[in-house]
Amino acid sequence: MKKILIRNARIVNEGKIFPGDLLLKNGLIEKIAGQITATGNETEINAEGRLLFPGIIDDQVHFREPGLTHKATIYSESKAGIAGGVTSFMEMPNTIPPADTHELLEQKYKIAQVTSLANYSFYLGTSNTNLDEIKKTDPSKICGIKIFMGSSTGKLVVDDTVALENIFRHAPTLIATHCETDPMIKANEKVMREKYGDAIPIELHPIIRNEAQCFASTSLAVSLAKKHQATLHVLHISTAEELALFNSSQPLTDKKITAEVCVHHLWYDSRDYEKLGAQIKCNPAIKEERHKVQLLQALLDNKLDVIATDHAPHLWQEKYALTPDGKPDYFKSPSGLPLLQHSFNMMLEFYRQGKLSLEKIAEKMCHAPALLFKIKNRGFIREGYAADLFILDPQHAYKVSKENILYKCNWSPLEGTTFQGRITHTFVNGRLVYANGVFDESVNGMRLEFDR
Repeated sequence: MKKILIRNARIVNEGKIFPGDLLLKNGLIEKIAGQITATGNETEINAEGRLLFPGIIDDQVHFREPGLTHKATIYSESKAGIAGGVTSFMEMPNTIPPADTHELLEQKYKIAQVTSLANYSFYLGTSNTNLDEIKKTDPSKICGIKIFMGSSTGKLVVDDTVALENIFRHAPTLIATHCETDPMIKANEKVMREKYGDAIPIELHPIIRNEAQCFASTSLAVSLAKKHQATLHVLHISTAEELALFNSSQPLTDKKITAEVCVHHLWYDSRDYEKLGAQIKCNPAIKEERHKVQLLQALLDNKLDVIATDHAPHLWQEKYALTPDGKPDYFKSPSGLPLLQHSFNMMLEFYRQGKLSLEKIAEKMCHAPALLFKIKNRGFIREGYAADLFILDPQHAYKVSKENILYKCNWSPLEGTTFQGRITHTFVNGRLVYANGVFDESVNGMRLEFDR
């Protein structure tokens, strides 16, 4: 592998921004210095006037393969992620078939091995009946196990109290949870259905999936984790009420219970349903403005530990399914929105508004996922670490459009948004896989490994 010398960058890493050069060799960061003398054997990239970040690690994505590849594939979505600075991802088990056995999980790893441009790991799904599979998990091989405590389909919902207790008691590795309470949701749906039929207005989504049911489920998960001393990571916190359940006084590496916030719960609020409708229908729901304000503060206070996307693409015609009389069908419209390619730019806009520092963005999108999941040698710009990096040109503005969206579904709720700052180069394992819109697809990403 040819060496790469990145010159004159402003490096954003571990709470600091400083000028420097980086030498990449054999997939690793070999040297970091104020100035590195070239030998003539390197490919040089001049990053003058630009920022160099560690590669983003997204701990929650849905890439739809196998079984739902009309929506997305590991190849298409990893490519979109690369353009957005995402060099590693952790993907969810609600594919077809659901990845609730290690045999099925390994089939996904084999697909990623030959198609993913980014580094990858996959969660093992849980059910009311697969405790034996959970017990067989090697913590060094996968990112974690995923419990849908509500809001999934088929056998991936764990709604048996004995089964749930046993998973928390016996899980040999990190448990990631989707915390919603289906009985409360179904009761709310029943009330709305009696009034509106299947054409429930989309702005009632956060009323159906309200704060109370989120808090009830998250409280249960936290109590079970404390009872069994399990390692728990609660995904996509969406309410101010849930924040009381998390700790900001401990360093991340000492926490047994952690929490994630997703970019859309920081960016949107219930007022946006009027313009975007089903495009921003997701579970848990985007709620009123007070929540996103307090979620952002909790991120700054370290009650919320990582920023992710819950990237979940669907086809446009699926999102806007109609009832027989031509009205938007609330129940047929699937939840989830595609955000992976633009998540960094969304957070960069908070920096431009003076709400987040560049150092904090790097901490929550790059460093913290590596620490929380104990990923080997990634997430930081350090000598000897994997050379997963991206370069940002902060002066380059661009507008999100169908012509530059790389998701297979080919739409985004951000269409028409102009972002200030564009990612120009992305490196994965020391290889330049993306440069000014051009991809090198000759080498794929690697399976993530964990120090557990």
